[in-house]
Parts: sequence; structure tokens; C-alpha cells
Amino acid sequence: MADIEFLSVDKAFPDGTRAIKDLSLHVDDGEFMVVVGPSGCGKSTLLRLLAGLEAASSGEILIGGQAVNHWPAQRRNIAMVFQDYALYPHMTVRENLGFPLRMHGVAKDEIRRRVDETASLLGLAPLLDRRPGQLSGGQRQRVAMGRAVVRQPSVFLMDEPLSNVDAKLRGQIRTEIAALQDRLGTTTIYVTHDQVEAMTLGDRVTVLRDGALQQVASPQELYDRPANAFVATFLGSPGMNIVAAALERDSDSEAVLSLCGQRVPLAGRVGDGLAASGVKAVLIGMRPEALHLDDAGDAAVRLPVVVSSVESLGHEQLVHGRLPPPAAPQVRALDQGLPAWGATPGHLVARLPASPVCKSGTTLELSVDPRDIHLFDADGLCCAHGLGGAAIRAAAT
Repeated sequence: MADIEFLSVDKAFPDGTRAIKDLSLHVDDGEFMVVVGPSGCGKSTLLRLLAGLEAASSGEILIGGQAVNHWPAQRRNIAMVFQDYALYPHMTVRENLGFPLRMHGVAKDEIRRRVDETASLLGLAPLLDRRPGQLSGGQRQRVAMGRAVVRQPSVFLMDEPLSNVDAKLRGQIRTEIAALQDRLGTTTIYVTHDQVEAMTLGDRVTVLRDGALQQVASPQELYDRPANAFVATFLGSPGMNIVAAALERDSDSEAVLSLCGQRVPLAGRVGDGLAASGVKAVLIGMRPEALHLDDAGDAAVRLPVVVSSVESLGHEQLVHGRLPPPAAPQVRALDQGLPAWGATPGHLVARLPASPVCKSGTTLELSVDPRDIHLFDADGLCCAHGLGGAAIRAAAT
């Protein structure tokens, strides 16, 4: 067994920076876990703690059920793949692959067997006599991966291994990494800032922000049911649109969303809770693909958007635009706080078909089905995924 567990782990550096904050996380044996987040969120520190390259300030780290906090790095049976490859330029591919085995005193015949087996697995057999300077970036990345595979470790750690590979090759190597992990079944933690890698590679994805865990779930669960506004905007390409909306009460004291001149009654426990809370503004989220030029149905919420720019992608277009500025002071205040969640006040992006072509400066009426609207409170925590249903409908004021 090589499951991994972090129990209330903290990491503070001498200057007082808390890189990891009270993190608890379990990675199953054989699981491919992707850790994603913006630069400086603590992703690489998490790997270094697990590898034994840094010591936790508090908490416990377990591998296979055994606490390893005080184990030296070489005892943990972990292989790490770095973003800069870390290959020895004066050694051939064969020598680079065999180096970690020589350091562990493995017999020469066994080294040759395992190097040949790994080279065959990764398509490196024709390159065994070349040096790193004679290889392409993709080939060097495969050698770096092979040097980890040849050790037959209990855990693979990958620290942004594709950051130095060009975009076209990155997609190919992503597929190869997924196939390799599926074949080997080795517990893997893969760190990246690229949400596309996170969505396509992981069995589950851990989202970090400022050293704190935001959500752990399958890629689809993160996309469909983000726990907070930060996860919503970070995952997706582009991320979810977040805008502020007024929260009012109707004549029956029930909660009603007011957005761009339209009212959306909020039924059920969510509506009851918001009606009783006394708050005046909330956040709503809409995926770019949930916005339509055509009518999204009788219950659709319609949004007047002034187009600011258009990105043509051939088969579709990403239309960027701005909503009318909010009038209510509470809504304006919440709107101005959107950068904290990775959103731009008043800005929307819609993923639309390539035709009709949208033009900068024009005004569009985009519609969204209430069932595709996510609701977040003023602290960015999700209250509801989808406002649709027979009791929730949009109506003109």
C-alpha cells in the first residue's frame, strides 16, 4: 500500500510565510491526484514536504500508513520529476536512466534490464546512446520521467513537468503520462498551474489557494459544483463569470434576485435562508457556454452586454463584454471585490458559435437558463448550483 495522508499539516518559513495552512488530504493507493492553483499557492511546497526536502512545521505526513515526518528523503521510496528535467548533460540517456539505480547499489545486470525495460516503455530505446543536448524538449522530458520510472518507487511526484514543453507537444505528453500511470498503477501527485492539465489528467483534483485547501473532487465535480467562487473562476477555459446582483424581498418577504432589470425568485431553503439573513447583495456565476445569443427558454434571464472584444477560434468565438454598472451601493461594493475571486467587475465572456460574427462596440442580449446559474454568498461560498425549477423563474420587473 502507498496511500498518502496529510493530517493538519502546516509549513511556515523563517520569514513567517505560511506556505501550507492546516492541510488535511488523503490520496488513495494508485490514485492520480493533481494539485492545482495559481503561482505561490503552496503546490511545490506540498511536494517537497512529501518528498522530505522540507520539514513540516506541524501536523503529520503518512505514506502507506506510516508517519514519515522524520524519515530522510532517501528512505521514502519516492521518485520526483522536475520541470527543468535535471538531466546530467555529460551522460548518455542510458547513463541518466541508470544513475539512480547505481546510487542505490543495484547490480549492473539488473540496471541494464530495468533501463532497457523503461526505455522500451517510453519509446527511448533508439536514443539510449545520445546525450541530453542531442534531444528535443519532449525527448528530454521522457528521459526525466524514465529516470523516475526505473526506480520502481511507491510514489511518483511530478512538479509541473510540462511547463517547458511547447503547446502542441504538451497535449501529446499529457496523454502519454495518463497512459503510463494507468499501466503502472503507481500513486502519483502531479502539480500544475495549468487547469487544462488538471481537468484532463487527474482522477481527482486538489485546488489550493494561498496554502489553504479549497476543494478536492473529480474534475467534473469541480466543474459542475465548485465549492466557492475561486474554484469556479480558476477551473474552466475561460473560467466562470462571476457578477454581483441585488437581493431583494417581494411582498411576501421572499428572496428575489435582481439583475439587469429582471427578477429571479429564489424558492426553497436557499431562498428562505437568504430572506432571513438580511443581506442586500450576492454573487452569481455563469459558465461562458451557458450564455446564448438565442433564447434560452421562457424562464431565461436576459443580459444586455456591450461587446469589448472578440476572439475567433475558427469553430467558435469568445465574446468579451461588459454589463451595465450596478446602481445599488451594496451591489457596487460587492462588485468591486470580485478581483479577490479571480473575476473582473462587470465583465462577461460568452462561448458562442462562430456565426453570426459579433463585432466590438455592439450591444448583444445574451440569455441564460436559471438552471445554469450558480449562487454564491458575499464570502464566495456556494449556496446553490442552478436556480432552475418550476418555482424559480425570471420575470420582467
